[in-house]
Amino acid sequence: MTKPAEPRVLSDQELSDLLVSQQFGVLATVKRSGHPHMSTVMYGWDPIERIVRVSTTAERLKARQVRNNPHVSLHVNGPDIWSFAVAEGKAEVSEVTTEPGDATGRELLALVPGFQDPAEEAAFLRQLVVERRVVIRLHVTRLYGTALDIAEA
Repeated sequence: MTKPAEPRVLSDQELSDLLVSQQFGVLATVKRSGHPHMSTVMYGWDPIERIVRVSTTAERLKARQVRNNPHVSLHVNGPDIWSFAVAEGKAEVSEVTTEPGDATGRELLALVPGFQDPAEEAAFLRQLVVERRVVIRLHVTRLYGTALDIAEA
C-alpha cells in the first residue's frame, strides 16, 4: 500500500512564482466584529517590493476595513486544487485618483495589460477618476503555502 502524499511546504521563491502566475485571489480584511471579511479580487504582485496591489473604490467595504484595521491576508489558489499561497501583512489605502494620470492613476494603470491606443488609456484614466479608485497596498511580511505532489494516474 502506498503512503498518501504529504503536503510540501513551498519555498519563498515558489510562493512568489505562484503569486506572479495568478491574477485572482481572496482578500481577507477584518470586520469590526473581529471576523474576517473575504472578497475575490484581481491583484498584482511585485516580488521585489513584496507588495500586493488591489484596485477598489474609495467607498467599498474592503477599503474602509483596511483603514480601520490594516491586518490583511490574500489567499491565492495554485494551478491545481492541491496548492496555494497566502500573503500576510499590513495594508494601506492610497489617495483617491482625482486627476487622469496622477500617481494613483498610474499605479492603477500598471495593474492592467497595456493599451495599444493612447486614447483608450486616457479614457481608462478618466474612468478611474469618475469611479474614485484607490489602491490597496498589502506590504507582505509573511508568505506561506503548500502543495500536494499527487502523481497523475
